[in-house]
Amino acid sequence: MKTQRILYWIATLIVCGVFIYSAQMYFRNTEMVQGYFEHLHYPSYVVIPLAIAKLVAVVMVLWRGVPWMTEWAYAGLFFDAVLAFAAHTNAADGGYLFSLIALIAIPISYFLGKKVRPMYE
Repeated sequence: MKTQRILYWIATLIVCGVFIYSAQMYFRNTEMVQGYFEHLHYPSYVVIPLAIAKLVAVVMVLWRGVPWMTEWAYAGLFFDAVLAFAAHTNAADGGYLFSLIALIAIPISYFLGKKVRPMYE
């Protein structure tokens, strides 16, 4: 159980780190990120709302206070990572590393979290 707890926290901190880094980039360099979004064929007006959603999801993953919101947070982070990975792969710009790391860490955090930090309804 101790190994699972350690793996859970490592994966969770990786997930949170990737998405906090991403969100702060969206806030600090909005125009640059909007250009990237346009280059990847995504609408640029979603940059700030997506940054806010990422931060809210990170809070929910760490807090785990409302079970259905935690489930939705993991789902949102997973879909964001899948779309980012697909967009960067399609654009062949080599920027897919962080999304690939997140795609590996999210399921580990999610499934181990159910054992290590169970939620009660």
